[in-house]
Amino acid sequence: MKILKENNIFSAFNSIADQYPEKTAVIYLGTKFSYHSLKVMAEKFAAALLDLDVKSGDKIMIYIPNSIQWVVSFLAVQRIGCVCVPITPIYTPHDLDYIANDSSVSVIICADTNFGYVQKVLGTTGIKRTIYVRMGDLLPFWKQTFGRLYNIIPKGNVATGEHIYSLKRLLSKYKEPNLPPLEDDPDKTAQILYTGGTTKFPKGVPMSHALFLVSAIEQILTSEPIIPPSENIILGNAPLFHILGQTCSLATLLVGGALLVQPKINMDATFEAIYRFKVRSMIGVPALYRMMLEHDRLDQYDLSSVDYWYSAGDVLPVEVGRRWQEKFGKCIYQGYGATETCGGVVMCPVDIENPPKSVGRLVPSKKIMIVDPVMNPQKPGDPGELLVHSKEMVTSYLNKKEETQKSFVTINGKTWYRTADIMKMDEDGNLYFVDRTVDTIKHKGYRVSASEIESVLQEHPAVIGTCVIGVPDEKVGERIKAYVVLKEDIKGITGYELIKWCRKTLVSYKIPQYIEFRDMLPKSKVGKLLRREIRSEEARRADG
Repeated sequence: MKILKENNIFSAFNSIADQYPEKTAVIYLGTKFSYHSLKVMAEKFAAALLDLDVKSGDKIMIYIPNSIQWVVSFLAVQRIGCVCVPITPIYTPHDLDYIANDSSVSVIICADTNFGYVQKVLGTTGIKRTIYVRMGDLLPFWKQTFGRLYNIIPKGNVATGEHIYSLKRLLSKYKEPNLPPLEDDPDKTAQILYTGGTTKFPKGVPMSHALFLVSAIEQILTSEPIIPPSENIILGNAPLFHILGQTCSLATLLVGGALLVQPKINMDATFEAIYRFKVRSMIGVPALYRMMLEHDRLDQYDLSSVDYWYSAGDVLPVEVGRRWQEKFGKCIYQGYGATETCGGVVMCPVDIENPPKSVGRLVPSKKIMIVDPVMNPQKPGDPGELLVHSKEMVTSYLNKKEETQKSFVTINGKTWYRTADIMKMDEDGNLYFVDRTVDTIKHKGYRVSASEIESVLQEHPAVIGTCVIGVPDEKVGERIKAYVVLKEDIKGITGYELIKWCRKTLVSYKIPQYIEFRDMLPKSKVGKLLRREIRSEEARRADG
């Protein structure tokens, strides 16, 4: 495996940019950006941030879709020693307000389409400066004109005023930016990613430069036996605010490959991009591969350039993998990881035949234990909770002492992350997913907190009790179902009204698909909700 000499994400990118200045680094909406042009834009934006009185260590939120602007922003933040806080561009003001305050964000980079959400939280957060981007800003002039003329590129409304800036205009101010020396502290926090789980609010996961670099390099080089890293063209369908999109897509910029990004997933655009740019690798979640297989026009496109199909975020159904092999004569490789582990813990090697249902073998930087409920190691082949350790690992959540104590344990002097996933390993070192131990729902590759949805539903004035579970679904992993108890004197409340209520607060992938009304919910003698009984009942119902 390639060992980086650099201790900083930008310096690692910079060495590649100097080595391959004219090589394509990013492909966005059909336009190619070279390593040199990407480096220049990132350095110009870094200089602009410094001129706006941004200082090393400041938290900068990236609140935009996959785009060239996202990549430029991320690199600029790393160049000046700030901390990146990437979030999904579809978060509502509710989540935006919480995360901005939890991470102490002072600058936000947003799209014009979600600028209005930012304006709503300025009075309740520490955000001092807003930088907005239009999704066509960095494209050639003729493409911008065409996009506006035919309303192809979404356009939002932005306000003018003090402390509001256009990224495009900021870039135009600098010809030769004067920047301070790069910081060289591998243990410094590079970014804070937010992950779902068992809590009402997302949990901040601080990652150092060292952790990101070692994890990203070993994951991006998994396909090296079949694709030379500098020749790889990766279609990154996973969002860049997610660890999967970063370590398995964005990381190609650290080894000389090209990253193809699209602001949103469109099947025909995806197929066309694969054919037009001769994509070599594609990253996605299981639901995406099923969508591709079931697309009416799949047979109209030539996807033969792709040698490495990779799936993570959830377990790939055996049936999807089998259909893919029959259709294309190539397998979909899997991996397993978490935000807290900086992505892949195990990944399927490309130079062996991986067993069905295996999510891969251990990567070099990680150590694992499979333990019983009292933390004793299980016998080989027996299922148990997976614990993960690494040299540069995350050891705590941001501002969440209680959650940290639950999720990180010390055994024999080493800190281990409790994945809360039940796994087992065969004699060849292949790992298999068995079950989850916590009340987390896996929907379209996202980890969704049942508690968060329950909390939102219980804020409705007509609701007295709720229970949220995941219902197995072959297309999306699990669908979200809520069981609701209404107050005795309430009549006329419908499931539609409660779903509408959730939409005011929750991001789209957290909205329940089903609402079932109950007179009561099962609870223990001490009043604790027995979610497992609801799950068991739902399973019996599914079995007929």
